[in-house]
Amino acid sequence: MIFSTEIKNKTTYSLKNIINGTGIVLHTGFGRAPFSGKTFREISNRLDGYVNLEFNLVSGKRGDRQDHLRKHISSICNSESALVVNNNAGAVMLSINEIANNGEVIVSRGQLVEIGGSFRVPEIIEKSGARLKEVGTTNRTHLKDYSSAITKKTKLLLWVHTSNYVVKGFTKSISLADLVRLGKEYSIPVMVDWGSGSFLNMKSLGIADEIPVRDIMKNKPDLLTFSGDKLIGGPQSGIIVGSKKIINKIQLNTLYRILRSDKIAIAFLEEVLRSYNVNNFSDKNISLKMLSTKRSVLKKRGQEILFLIDKKKIQELRIDLVESYVEAGSGSLPEDKIESVALSFNPKQLNVEKLSFQLRTSEHAVVGYISKNLFFIDLKAVLQSQLKKIATSINLL
Repeated sequence: MIFSTEIKNKTTYSLKNIINGTGIVLHTGFGRAPFSGKTFREISNRLDGYVNLEFNLVSGKRGDRQDHLRKHISSICNSESALVVNNNAGAVMLSINEIANNGEVIVSRGQLVEIGGSFRVPEIIEKSGARLKEVGTTNRTHLKDYSSAITKKTKLLLWVHTSNYVVKGFTKSISLADLVRLGKEYSIPVMVDWGSGSFLNMKSLGIADEIPVRDIMKNKPDLLTFSGDKLIGGPQSGIIVGSKKIINKIQLNTLYRILRSDKIAIAFLEEVLRSYNVNNFSDKNISLKMLSTKRSVLKKRGQEILFLIDKKKIQELRIDLVESYVEAGSGSLPEDKIESVALSFNPKQLNVEKLSFQLRTSEHAVVGYISKNLFFIDLKAVLQSQLKKIATSINLL
């Protein structure tokens, strides 16, 4: 059995489709924002053979790959211009390198965040060729802290959205509007790293109170960066919006060529951008559709799965349908627990670790989680088309 499993693993594709039963919609380990097969097929038709990635069909001359996205993003965000690179870390690093190379970047100590992996604001600033100048304290920063720190070496005021944690209690932070006014007073650009980013008012979707990028841009920062593969629902990408003059300079930076997006990411992001209208999104945006699915709907899906599972198997594995709470994932909406429903397993004989292993390595690769010696398959991030596959995998245990 072990030998045949090893043979199978070595002869099949490494990257494969899985069923996400963790409840985390934007799971970094699972590629963050999910895509539908239908969207894949629509995009593949446009990518078949050659594409006009950097070719203007009207003029017959060389074009700019950013033209496929720039106007659309600028319209949604109400910005002068926009630029897309491979991820938000790249967007932040590229922007700082262009604006503040060999100069100082002022940041509040309360915003020196780590967003998982190796993304730490101080290290990104250092790798960008700039020098970090910390102001204030972890919990309190005043406007005078910024103004007192400004010198002839100051090239950028950076405002970082603490998207994956919240500091409460005796706190004080400077509003972006105040920082922008200070920047204009000293003729120093102000940049915002907004992290996850959102085009819509998430609270209106019953998810969380995350401020849309368009509303942040009303404060008129010179630049704002955010991820295209989290709450936006697109492919791995980093989006820069703001001053046309600065963005034009950024695009001429040597690092831009290293960090620019390829034709596949651009095609996917264009598809996702077209899934938005003024106040909502289409069914093509799987991430937002999952995040906003109500618990009552998930309960019906859970009952559908139970109906398809052999009754003896339900008794043997002691499967129950329970209410649960999940997080969005990828550092998005850290304080907001989202209502969900899960299948819980308390097997009579089978060890929960073994149960988890058998489902992960089954034909449909169902990935759940273990908590308090129980195994769970949360339905928040499960597609409607995967319900029968979950039942089949359970029946074959």
